[in-house]
Amino acid sequence: MTTSLTAASDGPGSAPAEVRMPAHRRPGHTIVALHGALDFAAAPALREHLLGVLRSSGPLLILDMGEVPACDEAGLAVLVGIQHRAAALGITVRLSAAGRQPTGILHRTGLDRVLAVQAAPHAEAAPAA
Repeated sequence: MTTSLTAASDGPGSAPAEVRMPAHRRPGHTIVALHGALDFAAAPALREHLLGVLRSSGPLLILDMGEVPACDEAGLAVLVGIQHRAAALGITVRLSAAGRQPTGILHRTGLDRVLAVQAAPHAEAAPAA
């Protein structure tokens, strides 16, 4: 199942944000490959799609963030909300292959202790701050 959702943009003349979210169900787990920025414009569509995926997910939901260049507070709020909803349903959520910016914001906010994050095997290590 592949879902491509377009969220409304904020200002006149700006292009709408698009986040593609194909879901691949496997025995025991579901992988959702996120593509695009997880930001204020994309958050409502992201939330609705992931809530739908939870309804038919196995006991493990993997959110592949390998194609997510950026994540803001609204995107983080969706991820945390989905993690809480999943936990109530007995589903574990893991973030996989998060890039430098999403990993950095998770670390700075302390959400890397709330959301299970697995780095991509080929990802560069972030420089020490």
